[in-house]
Amino acid sequence: MPSLDPLLTPGPTRVMGIVNVTPDSFSDGGMWFDHPRAIERGLRLAADGADLVDVGGESTRPGATRADPAEELRRVLPVIRELSAAGVPISIDTMRAEVARAAVAAGARIVNDVSGGLADPAMLPTVADLGVPLICMHWRGHSATMADLADYDDVVARVRDELARRRDAALAADIPGELIILDPGLGFAKTAEHNWQLLTHLDALADLGHPLLVGASRKRFLGTLLADRAGDRPPAERDAATAAITALLAERGIWGVRTHTVAEHRDAVAVGQAWRTAASGRGGGLR
Repeated sequence: MPSLDPLLTPGPTRVMGIVNVTPDSFSDGGMWFDHPRAIERGLRLAADGADLVDVGGESTRPGATRADPAEELRRVLPVIRELSAAGVPISIDTMRAEVARAAVAAGARIVNDVSGGLADPAMLPTVADLGVPLICMHWRGHSATMADLADYDDVVARVRDELARRRDAALAADIPGELIILDPGLGFAKTAEHNWQLLTHLDALADLGHPLLVGASRKRFLGTLLADRAGDRPPAERDAATAAITALLAERGIWGVRTHTVAEHRDAVAVGQAWRTAASGRGGGLR
């Protein structure tokens, strides 16, 4: 039985801050691509109250092309080493087993694979060997093709079933169930309507018996929701809407939210947690 990472123990909704060490992220356009700026950003997120910082070196925005493994390693390892040395809990956002192994050696505590182990057949055995938690996201294909894969007869049922299969594959690879976190993959082969359906039916995913991470931050469906005559709201102007979702998720007891900023999400979690506590005698929460 592996020792449980304190980040996985019961408590208020965790806030995972994002550091994209990429030149082409949809949300920041490469603001943190230089190592010193990425490290500074990670330290800022931690100072603002992030429970952990998710470091990634490959953009997964729609239409993005993949960085090669050597470039991905070059981007993330110095940032992980510096932040980990400063005491910041780190997750590595990668679809490659070799990057996951090197990142954990550099100090990462959690592997966040947006493909749920589908992009690299070595990923699940590698995570099992490393003995660290796995965030397993619902995924149907790489960024270049995922928009063509948003076809569901019942998005909640299909995502639940496909996540269950990835969970079962992780268990079969000897990753303990208590180290598995599930993510519905908002925006990944999902339309705006699919995202809203999943957000309002997270109980179906929670019934799989694992903590849930939700990544709604700055995503396109929020820009569309807030659109005006000038067009969709730009990514950096979607933070208030994202914080509203965080409050709702915290009220429902969701394990974690993945966000580009932290301070307002700590406040949103406090509001949601207070609401949940006040309503605790009436039931209706998620695990």
